[in-house]
Amino acid sequence: MADGAGTLDKRLVGELDPNVEAMIEDFVQVCKPVESLPILVMRDNATAAIFVEVHLLADALVPTATVDVPLDPDDSGDYRANREVVEDHVAFAKMKEDAKNARAFSNLVCEFTTAFDEDHPLKVIGGQHRFTAIQEALANGVNEHHGVKLYFALDNEQRLDVQLISNTNIAVSTDLFDRMTETLAGPELRQWCQKVGLLEKDADFADRRARGNPITVRAARTFIVNYYRGAEVEPKKFDATATTPALLKSGVNVEEWETLKAEKPALWEDKNLQLAGKEFALLVDAQRKRFMTPAGKLKLGSADSAEKAMNYAVLSAWAYVAGVLSKNKTRQKRHFALRTVQNKDPLNAMALAKGRHKTDQENYRGLGYRTDAKERSRLVELFYLQAEDGSQITAAKIDLAIKKAVAKEALLEVSKASAKAKS
Repeated sequence: MADGAGTLDKRLVGELDPNVEAMIEDFVQVCKPVESLPILVMRDNATAAIFVEVHLLADALVPTATVDVPLDPDDSGDYRANREVVEDHVAFAKMKEDAKNARAFSNLVCEFTTAFDEDHPLKVIGGQHRFTAIQEALANGVNEHHGVKLYFALDNEQRLDVQLISNTNIAVSTDLFDRMTETLAGPELRQWCQKVGLLEKDADFADRRARGNPITVRAARTFIVNYYRGAEVEPKKFDATATTPALLKSGVNVEEWETLKAEKPALWEDKNLQLAGKEFALLVDAQRKRFMTPAGKLKLGSADSAEKAMNYAVLSAWAYVAGVLSKNKTRQKRHFALRTVQNKDPLNAMALAKGRHKTDQENYRGLGYRTDAKERSRLVELFYLQAEDGSQITAAKIDLAIKKAVAKEALLEVSKASAKAKS
């Protein structure tokens, strides 16, 4: 069958690259799909990716497949695009029970390639929960057939596209999308976070934002962008300058992030940025440790306070002020020293929760809970104020910072209206 005669139906795709044709024939020999020959070969005209849709018995699927799949086997082989399998989800428990009752699943999405793992040429790109359920059912003697959409010879852009469309049934998170696109862009952001301590050694970004999870790509990008935004502020004009940090979008290609990387190609070697990253990682650690028991367990009811530094408003404001004070090392040092506060959590979460302005709505929960622009601008004022003398965050400082933020907003509105009236 060297020429594919009797094996492949190519009427929808025309002539195939001989290597791709050989891969499909190899798959047929190894996995023996239940369909009669010839196997219909198709092309996704949106990306030109070649695929087949077949059914495989579990005893042919399971031994040849793996969910341990890198998005970029060549440059980032140790990092995965798939979500983690959520073992304790009720839907997954039902899925496993269905598999043991001989349910035939469909639309497992795989790539056939011997790259990275020769013993498992079927790389499961979408449907890792279904595959795990099938795997467990087979171990219990259930050998049912299952539908597989199988791709061949994908490049990285095609692989990313398949990853995204194959996860629509389980609502791919925007954080996973960010992680996937950042992996394709290169390892620099991940390596930077590992270097400064925002990620553990060899760890990857979280595929969804949750307390206790690693930092997300969105948070890391937001930190860096706001450091440089702050660095553009003239400290002497701080009180008359709009100083609201950005909160970068997630799940889309972020223009501001791409622009920053283009404008500052050496940002990964920026020692000042690295110092800020290391100091923030230490602040995160200090805040968490304050709410841990001697046995290393989180104190009851303290999860939000322990993770306060990772609130997007806190993170963006802290990074912004670190950038503003990059021209004043004495004050920047006081900003960094916040993490060394004794006998209290550095961010004084309890006092933040009581911080509010008389104009705030009744449902306002205090400073450091929300992530909107008002919250971010208030926290900038607080961190900037704290760096004046380096003393801890207090209720009085929080109150003053909120009033400063409200007054600045009013001042900027007056200046804008005045300029408009003169034009």
